[in-house]
Amino acid sequence: MSKIDFTSPRESARAFTPKLTGFVEEPLYSKVWSDTDLAPRDRSLITIATLIAGGHADELPAHLRRAVENGVTERELSGLITHMAFYAGFPAAITASAIANATLGAIKENNG
Repeated sequence: MSKIDFTSPRESARAFTPKLTGFVEEPLYSKVWSDTDLAPRDRSLITIATLIAGGHADELPAHLRRAVENGVTERELSGLITHMAFYAGFPAAITASAIANATLGAIKENNG
């Protein structure tokens, strides 16, 4: 497996496509993520499931961190990834699991 980059792909792409980054910030984060129809933790779970199903592993670290900030537990993330194996495929779930393990491990290391 290639080295996992814990920065957001959006941050890495900002210099090359500032307008694209702007679309992510407005309206996605300013309007969609703040809409009260769904709780932020539910949006995080949905987003992670969608990223796994779509094979967008590069986006997972940033959204896993956001999920933790939104109150999703490690156990819930593990359960989500296991559940996704049956819908998105075992390779996608195994990749997501490895990324989650590295990302959550880095969070624990940084928090003491």
